Amino acid sequence: MADDCIFCKIVAGDIQAARVYEDDNTIAFVDLNPQAPTHLLVIPKEHIADLPALSENPQVSAAFLAGIRAVAEQEDLHAFRTVLNTGAEVGQSVFHVHAHVLAGRPMGWPPG
Repeated sequence: MADDCIFCKIVAGDIQAARVYEDDNTIAFVDLNPQAPTHLLVIPKEHIADLPALSENPQVSAAFLAGIRAVAEQEDLHAFRTVLNTGAEVGQSVFHVHAHVLAGRPMGWPPG
């Protein structure tokens, strides 16, 4: 756990979040600034800063992907977008790897 990480504080229960899913390795909760009708964040319970660091831990990577799949199944999402930002320049604001799971509206490319 990183002392200054808001997501680690959610994992620890020190900060409340609208949790929709939890297993031994991951937690999913509602994003406070939703960009779609369904906008969930899925995080590994272990503090890992970003996608490159996650790729160094295959066991946590596999559990994280399984958590994303389980959330989509639980929420009955047949189509969804998964976004992982790496670096402040592209919008990562919390440096604990997390996936944005978005659904419930058409999402064309480029986003607009």
